[in-house]
Amino acid sequence: MHEPTLPAASDAAFTHTLRVYWEDTDAGGVVFYANYLKFFERARTEWLRALGFEQQRLLRDEGLMFVVSATALRYLRPARLDDLLQVTVRVAEAGRASLRLAQQAWRGSELLAEGDIRIGCVAGHGSDHFKPSRIPAPILEKIR
Repeated sequence: MHEPTLPAASDAAFTHTLRVYWEDTDAGGVVFYANYLKFFERARTEWLRALGFEQQRLLRDEGLMFVVSATALRYLRPARLDDLLQVTVRVAEAGRASLRLAQQAWRGSELLAEGDIRIGCVAGHGSDHFKPSRIPAPILEKIR
């Protein structure tokens, strides 16, 4: 059985805190399973912002954007209406054009869900739209 543990400081996990709202839940007040993907997306966006890389600016100035290419999620316990969650992002693997990220959703010391998310860097527009592209060096330098 998987024994949940809080991420250690040495894991260099970024944490984004969010509240569960009505719109996140089903009729029973439990977070709808697909919404964890939204929570993980928000945390990745705030992680990049905290590193100094806003996605709109990356698209405008570099012509690049990140897209999700694969996900694997595991649900352990339900989050509920009004819960305060901590959603973490940790780089598991960094390649030239993609990142594999380990993400978790916590309620206090209780692990609720975890995911293995692969994102790829692609051209954001033009004739190369969605063509894989190298992750800009300044981003790789900050996450390695």
